[in-house]
Amino acid sequence: MRSAAIMAATILAANLAVGQTNTTPNPGPSAGTAAGKTPASGAPRVLQAKSQEELKTYQDAFAKTEPALVEAAADDFAAKYPNSELRASLYIRAMNLYSQSNDTEKVIVTGEKAIADDPINPIPLVQVASAIAETTRETDLDREQQLALAAKDAHAAIDNIDTGLILPANADPQKVAAAKRNIQTMAYDTLGMIDMNKKDYPAAEQHLQKAIELSKDNPEAVLYLRLSVAQDHLQQYPQALDSANKAVRYAKDGSAAQNLGKQQQSRVQKLMAAAAVAGEAPAPGAATPGAAPGSPATTPSPSPVPTTPH
Repeated sequence: MRSAAIMAATILAANLAVGQTNTTPNPGPSAGTAAGKTPASGAPRVLQAKSQEELKTYQDAFAKTEPALVEAAADDFAAKYPNSELRASLYIRAMNLYSQSNDTEKVIVTGEKAIADDPINPIPLVQVASAIAETTRETDLDREQQLALAAKDAHAAIDNIDTGLILPANADPQKVAAAKRNIQTMAYDTLGMIDMNKKDYPAAEQHLQKAIELSKDNPEAVLYLRLSVAQDHLQQYPQALDSANKAVRYAKDGSAAQNLGKQQQSRVQKLMAAAAVAGEAPAPGAATPGAAPGSPATTPSPSPVPTTPH
């Protein structure tokens, strides 16, 4: 599940990028500012059209509000201006519109096109990574390859957070910093999802803790729910209960995250009560009596994580 708050931050960053598009056509390439290249001396990346015609075509395409129409316009623009610095921006526009309509398959398609044009921009990198992590299933034949690709993109989003964004020079530093934190939060959350998919619960706990630390000013219920499930699998029951309590506390009333958080609370409480009856303190790594580790016979399995925004 991609957090609505985090997604809003990536869309904000994408919209800020449009503000950095130079409305004065440049007759030739700008050294060090083309999409996919890191500017020299830490200068902001600037997108420039090479002609008035190119700029007008870009603006007309960007003004569309239906994701399919924006995607089609982006394809036409890319074919007509194969060397344009503005190509990735249009695919990011389409990707964000598809994201708002919860069309994950199209998020991946348009996001991958944006990455092909601008491989260091954290926005498509993190959104594609998150979408792949969400949709990859244990039964998929290409599961390992997809998870590896998602992890690669998530790490690239983190690595390029200070150099890959295209932002106006006069952007509010606090808003830019907040957007960067939210993109990093989404990236670490995605890495946590990948770890959970691979049943690497220690790594999942570490990545989710990083995501939670980055989002501490705006706590995300789903991050705590995922963390609780990872801690549950590690039989860290007191910690799992604390995380489940926070998931319930921070979730919207009646949301899927809150309902699943309550299920997780109940499950962990039963595990702790069973251990107390048996005269054993629930501790990390201690198996529950009469049940397989992480899957007690007398309690439901760890709560799944919601796959729709809350």
